[in-house]
Amino acid sequence: MLKPNQLRRALTDSVPLLQRNPDSLNMFIDAGRLASTLASSLSFEYQYQLNLVITDYGDDIDLVMVPVLAWLRENQPDIMATEEKRRTGFTFKADIISDTLCDISIDLQLTERVLVKQKGGALHVTHLNENPAPVDDARPLRLFVKGELVSEWQP
Repeated sequence: MLKPNQLRRALTDSVPLLQRNPDSLNMFIDAGRLASTLASSLSFEYQYQLNLVITDYGDDIDLVMVPVLAWLRENQPDIMATEEKRRTGFTFKADIISDTLCDISIDLQLTERVLVKQKGGALHVTHLNENPAPVDDARPLRLFVKGELVSEWQP
C-alpha cells in the first residue's frame, strides 16, 4: 500500500508541528480488505480505513485539515463525489488534553487499485494512480437529434 506513506510525506512537509516533530503523527490501518474477482488476472483493490493520530497538537486544526483535503482531492477524489462518501469518507475526533493541546484522530476511507499481469511465466504488479478529475469541457451550445438541429442557446 502506497497511500499511507504518501500522506505522511504530504503532512510532514506542510504541518509545522510535524516538520519539527514527525513522531507526533501515528498511522494505523483498520478494517482492511482486499477486493478481487475470478477474472483472468489477479488484479485487486485494497480497501481500508486509515487512522491518523496527531498527538500533543497545539496549533490551529485548519493547518492539518486543509493539507489532508488537498491530498484527498488528488489521491482519493471520490471521497468528495457523493453525499454518502462526504459523510463517511473523512471523519475526525479530538481529545482535548489541556487548554492548549489536543490529540487529533482522523479516519479516511481509502482504496488502491493494483494491476497484476502475467508475462512470460512471471507476475508483474503495478499500483495504479487515481483516475484524473474531469477537466472543464466546453459546454455544448447546440442539440442535434437524428442529424437535425433542434435547439441552440447562448453561453
